[in-house]
Amino acid sequence: MLTGIRDAHRVSTAPVVPGGHLDHGVVVVPTSVAPIGTPSTGCPVAERGGQGQDRDMSAPIARRRLGDLEVSAQGLGCMGMSQSYGAADRDESLAVLDRALDLGITFWDTSDVYGDGHNEELLAERLRSRRDDVQLATKFALSRDASGAMVTDGRPENVHARCTDSLRRLGVDTIDLYYQHRVDPQVPIEDTVGAMAELVQQGKVRYLGLSEASAESIRRAAAVHPITALQSEWSLWTRDLESSGVLAVAREHGIGIVPFSPLGRGFLTGAITSPADVGDDDFRKDMPRFQAEAFQANLRLVDAVTAMAGEKGATAGQLALAWVLARGDDVVPIPGTKRRTYLAENAGADAVELTDTDLARLEEIAPPGAAEGGRYANAGYAYGDSPAR
Repeated sequence: MLTGIRDAHRVSTAPVVPGGHLDHGVVVVPTSVAPIGTPSTGCPVAERGGQGQDRDMSAPIARRRLGDLEVSAQGLGCMGMSQSYGAADRDESLAVLDRALDLGITFWDTSDVYGDGHNEELLAERLRSRRDDVQLATKFALSRDASGAMVTDGRPENVHARCTDSLRRLGVDTIDLYYQHRVDPQVPIEDTVGAMAELVQQGKVRYLGLSEASAESIRRAAAVHPITALQSEWSLWTRDLESSGVLAVAREHGIGIVPFSPLGRGFLTGAITSPADVGDDDFRKDMPRFQAEAFQANLRLVDAVTAMAGEKGATAGQLALAWVLARGDDVVPIPGTKRRTYLAENAGADAVELTDTDLARLEEIAPPGAAEGGRYANAGYAYGDSPAR
């Protein structure tokens, strides 16, 4: 039986009852699912997400702070419920949202571009009755043109229009955390964040965030309005956030870190052992790290993580998530899943203890740059800069 992340690597454990104020590492999963609902007795109930660390349902998941915004120590990335990872399953997705609240995972992450609005509308089905239990984050700036290519629009008028559309789809009056999904290379970030700040003044948004912004973009944005969170990819196989200087600048400004794909887009779970495991309708099929020689090289990293996880009685995914959680109390990963079984397994990561020796071993297994292949086919999609004002 494992214990929680303790001592120097401890998760903040201030409990919050789920009924109170409340991958993107999407995992490849089997079709079997766990039952919905929390038992009504007061007895502790352990829940297992397939294998690994049991989750004690009597103890809600820990809480952390992104600036002044209190959220669950793990969030839920919702993108895969609507796109990119195979066919959508509305009923199972809604069951995942219900189970997330049972587990105390109350920080939900979406975007207006996920499923071209479908994802926000899906979350709205639960927000109608559970709005006060959720910290709700969504994003704007990305859309698809007529050819299907992704375009970025950070113009002030688009900021206001997209927020209005998101509020309508979500069925809410206020968004807790509103991100610019990618920095617009043609619009000064001061103009974009200035318009976002107007949304705060109007009461439509509580806090502001950036996603995949460069260090300089963060500095310029923070000079206009406080930035609460930076969402960026961070995991054992993606550590550019550290080496690029972005992490240091974010922390200089008191900005919390929200890692997406903390499970390496499912690769770090050990569930993907062949390129054939990734379907033709799965966007990972075209990612450099999932290609031929890079795939085989990256399997060696996963094998080492899996072996260490087995020694600790955890799954590879739980160990990978525990490493992200141990990066600091200002770090709130948002693993994505669209199945209840793996939601419960992910929640068990906060019960994985990592000693200094464990962390040093993981550093040897997965130092910065250990993964073979780039994050995206288009390297310009990350750590964006905007023109001078």
